[in-house]
Amino acid sequence: MHSLRPIQTHTPRSGRPSAGSKSAPPCACLRASPRPNPPQPIHYLTNQTRTSPVLALQTHADATAPPERDARIARLYFSWPRLLLARPPGPSPEPLRCRVFYSILPGGAEPIQHAVRLCRAGSRQPGYKPRARAAGNRGRSGDGARGQASQSSDHAHTDARAERGREEDSRQPTAGRQAGGGRGTERPRAGHPPPHMREGAAARRQQPRRAHAKAPRGDSPRAMSSAAATATSCHRLGVALPLLLLLAAAAVLGGAEGKAHSYEDALQKSLLYFEAQRSGRLPHSQRVAWRHHSGLTDGLEQGVDLVGGYYDAGDHVKFGLPMAFTVTMLSWSLIEYGGDVADAGELGHALEAVKWGTDYFIKAHTRPDELWAEVGDGDTDHYCWQRPEDMTTSRQAYKVDRDHPGSDVAGETAAAMAAASIVFRDSNPHYAHLLLHHAQQLFEFADKYRGKYDSSIAEVKSYYASVSGYKDELLWAALWLHRATGRADYLDYVVDNADSFGGTGWAINEFSWDVKYAGVQIIAARLLLRGEHATRHRSTLERYRAKAERYVCACLGRNTEGGADANVERSPGGMLYIRQWNNMQYVTSAAFLLSVYSDYLAEAGAPTVSCAGGETVAAEEVFALARAQVDYVLGTNPRGVSYLVGYGSKYPNRVHHRAASIVPYKHSKEFIGCTQGFDHWFGRRSSNPNVLVGAIVGGPDRQDRFRDNRENYMQTEACTYNTAPMVGMFAKLHRMARQEREHGSPAPVPVTSTAAEV
Repeated sequence: MHSLRPIQTHTPRSGRPSAGSKSAPPCACLRASPRPNPPQPIHYLTNQTRTSPVLALQTHADATAPPERDARIARLYFSWPRLLLARPPGPSPEPLRCRVFYSILPGGAEPIQHAVRLCRAGSRQPGYKPRARAAGNRGRSGDGARGQASQSSDHAHTDARAERGREEDSRQPTAGRQAGGGRGTERPRAGHPPPHMREGAAARRQQPRRAHAKAPRGDSPRAMSSAAATATSCHRLGVALPLLLLLAAAAVLGGAEGKAHSYEDALQKSLLYFEAQRSGRLPHSQRVAWRHHSGLTDGLEQGVDLVGGYYDAGDHVKFGLPMAFTVTMLSWSLIEYGGDVADAGELGHALEAVKWGTDYFIKAHTRPDELWAEVGDGDTDHYCWQRPEDMTTSRQAYKVDRDHPGSDVAGETAAAMAAASIVFRDSNPHYAHLLLHHAQQLFEFADKYRGKYDSSIAEVKSYYASVSGYKDELLWAALWLHRATGRADYLDYVVDNADSFGGTGWAINEFSWDVKYAGVQIIAARLLLRGEHATRHRSTLERYRAKAERYVCACLGRNTEGGADANVERSPGGMLYIRQWNNMQYVTSAAFLLSVYSDYLAEAGAPTVSCAGGETVAAEEVFALARAQVDYVLGTNPRGVSYLVGYGSKYPNRVHHRAASIVPYKHSKEFIGCTQGFDHWFGRRSSNPNVLVGAIVGGPDRQDRFRDNRENYMQTEACTYNTAPMVGMFAKLHRMARQEREHGSPAPVPVTSTAAEV
């Protein structure tokens, strides 16, 4: 039993709690009507467990009084992730979350009930999934439509299109949406909260704004996203190929019109972003000067050193699954285009970015069958808007082991360490051997003790739920271990489990931190194209290649079987569109897969790709689309906006990112509390004081519309796995642009940057 804590008293001012307190309330909208009578005795609360914070409610001695007289102020002590409510007389405290305060507060007067409902709305952010929801549903999850992945090459479900018809379609996220408070006028869906109405500008200024609780940023396997209507019409008219070639040529020849991009500048900036996302004790070589040490006690309560790693996005939780995918994609970029990165003078920085992640994974893999998969708690983290250097939120750590399996996070971490071992094989062979040892142990653990990690770690389900399951990660890890070791038993595993794990069954239109099937199929197709397989593997690898090329053709809009859902939708400006929330992650990962597959085809002398329905596509067209997507990110789009922050003359200035939006710690070491961050920094209309150079934000909607607003987290929040695939792409395109100049092509005009020095 821990000591009792008194509730600190203060007088509400203009209906809002005072700012700057380290233990500021997460639900600052929960407030009482002012009253003239003097404060009543304070009730003390007992901390029941080390894993639960205490929500203290100051009341009158008479617990039966109406709530507008009872409830005075709520405070959360952020050292713990769950909430307990204590009241004077009555039963012992019961577990609750902010969203259910209304059901346990005494009385029924309207003023307090209304305040409680606001508190509940601020807690059930977009993407919140009730714990009772069945996990692993391949139908729908997350923020947008979820197409059911097709198990057949000949049939595609139409469920995704029906769901997409209920989406916001061309609706832009409105300025009236409360930060973290619902989806504007969107229709509520299963697993999501109903829409919340924002009360007016005056009301907004009188209560702290809330950060969002992120939904899974990528999600279930999607059978086939619908093709744009123009693409379908072109197929019917038989003119798709000329149209796409013209679009690709326009993108490639943009340099002659003064719109060429400096891919070298983009590469340099993309690597800076990973330094801005670092957690732990920063090195002397740190180039992003507005960041400082943070998370230095991570793992302390559990007796484990978990200092280091990356924050995934604009918050301060270290989620193991997306972090591992980020490192896998960084490593894959260097495996394919490491020479180009070196030629650009950025190999050292790229290796540092990979090693910052793998050093953390070595710490997190404490036993052969134990992996720490998360540090921090998303629920408390998203009630705070403060710098990582000032963190007062929970740093609880969560693990998977043989009793609480997590084959998906263990498998992805094994893939990351296996891929990284290839990267360090020449420059640091001892370290590469260590990584490979951990990767093999993790794969064995993931395969032997099978299960989804979000069933073992409930706290992650509202943020990075493994909707696709763990089988794609097991195939993914086995392929990377095969590439790292050359051992045939790993390829046997991929072939033997091709059907039962969905490797040759799922026809997938997305590749993300959750859904690895397209990557699995493309790597397997590489083995076939290169002849790196036994005779008995050939037929299965051919089926993998067929699925890989279906993904490629879906991006190109060239599948003629499977209906409208057989192809990926395009925006009017040509951007691949999967879903509204952080669509850029799918754009950058697709560009990378298209690029490497075009390279594999060129190396094998295979001139074409076979699409569903019998149409063939030239390998050059595959890469043309990849380059067009990269150029779209860099500003070749209808708005002329670079979605790579800090690149070009026009880029997002109000990125949804806590550290970037607050005065740097080195300039002002004065503590900034949770509510103070919301009051003084989150709601500012001015640009962020720190430029998050190299971040790729969520990007525009299906109509190429983008609103640069800190509250618009669907579009302005950046994630590490958005930028990771582009490291290799920028390096390759820089080399190609240099070759074009050397062969007499017009020299590209560099896009000047207005980003502040970092």
